[in-house]
Amino acid sequence: MISIRPLLAVAVALLAALAVLLLNKRVKLRDAVSPLAATAMFAIVASMAPTVLAGGTVDLRLFEILPGIDFAFRVDALGMVFATVSSLLWIVASIYSIGYMRHLNEHAQTRFFACFAASLAAAAGGAFAANLFTLVIFYEVLSLVTYPLVYHHEDEEGWTGSRKYLVYLMGASKSVLLAALALTYSIAGSLDFVPGGLLAGVDASAPLLTVVYFCYLFGFAKAAVMPMHAWLPAAMVAPTPVSALLHAVAVVKMGVFCVLRVVFHVFGAGLMGGLGLGIATAYVVSFTILMASIYALTRDDLKARLAYSTVSQLSYIVLGAVLLSPAAMVGGIIHIAAHAFSKITLFFCAGSIYCASGKRNISDMAGIGRRLPWTMGAFFVGSLSMIGVPPTAGFISKWYLALGSVEAGETPFLIVLLVSSVLNAAYFLPISYVAFFGTEAQESPATVREIPMLTIPLVATAILSVAMGIFPDYFLALAERVVR
Repeated sequence: MISIRPLLAVAVALLAALAVLLLNKRVKLRDAVSPLAATAMFAIVASMAPTVLAGGTVDLRLFEILPGIDFAFRVDALGMVFATVSSLLWIVASIYSIGYMRHLNEHAQTRFFACFAASLAAAAGGAFAANLFTLVIFYEVLSLVTYPLVYHHEDEEGWTGSRKYLVYLMGASKSVLLAALALTYSIAGSLDFVPGGLLAGVDASAPLLTVVYFCYLFGFAKAAVMPMHAWLPAAMVAPTPVSALLHAVAVVKMGVFCVLRVVFHVFGAGLMGGLGLGIATAYVVSFTILMASIYALTRDDLKARLAYSTVSQLSYIVLGAVLLSPAAMVGGIIHIAAHAFSKITLFFCAGSIYCASGKRNISDMAGIGRRLPWTMGAFFVGSLSMIGVPPTAGFISKWYLALGSVEAGETPFLIVLLVSSVLNAAYFLPISYVAFFGTEAQESPATVREIPMLTIPLVATAILSVAMGIFPDYFLALAERVVR
């Protein structure tokens, strides 16, 4: 089905960024742009869901770059998972951001909201990319438009974190990722995504294909597979809504989404299995899962703990894909949504705590749950989802990952999943326990209270985490379409 709707989804976010810039001095109108644009973008994305769920695609070819390389869009099941999550969460993130930025009276709010909208345009473009060329273009644009968000505070810490952010993301793409693209085009004569794999059946040596694969795995540094993860904790210098954007909505999800595209539609399950790349990658990401969880245990700064948790959780998604069993692949795909709903809740809660109390360190949060019951209640729900406790979204994705490990006959990775879930519990549950049952410092009760414009969005995302756990049908249907 040929339609302009994929382009419209990108255009809505781009026009929102432009409108924010033009309304710089009309603050109320400027702030209204993002929620309205997010709602419009979500409606456009949702309008394509029936076609995709029925097994079709929505296509739009814009122009040819080189023979076999088009700038084109194709909306399929995998793209719909990413686009649905990012467009839906932009609605609540935009409302939360307005409350956060106003409460702290942050500077450069126009730049902030413009870059935020532009980042969602890049995420939508990547979700709907029909080939590697289009995908990498939007991948790079996302790095550039989020850079000002990372250095938003413009202090020494901000500049240091943003430099590391850009060096890792742009450095990887300008070296190994560019090499992977060139080699893929040389081998296949095309960069299109193909069901079963673009490189399946090509006349190329196993060592060459292995090199190409690992260039993609580490070149897409937003996936934060160790050792390409250090940019992510460094980016925590950004305001909390940016952290939520980086960790749940757009940036890291773009990274793992790109890796899944490579696994499913560039190499394909057959070639991945034949070359032994699936198991090799599974060991790499299992190391990431466990080590990042151990790092998280050692962090007292709440956002830093959440950052290392993200490094770990992203590798669940890749692990599911590379185990190559149907259940595991389904689990990896739906963990995109499960992690997004849960992790954005946790970051929203971290921002709410900071705005209400000025506290960043977990060791300072004893008793704060009695002052901020809605915030810490939502944090507890998000934590349960990260651990994988029913009826939350995280249980559904981890159940399929565990089932897929058994289905693939790979018991070591089942053990990794179980151990990592115990580690998740070890670094999340004490936060809620201390917040509700710890003895708080002497402080006036009037100084710490819920902020409605922050509390409402975080409660909404916590509800989404539970709702997906109870009603996972939409994301399961899309994931099963990818795996067929």
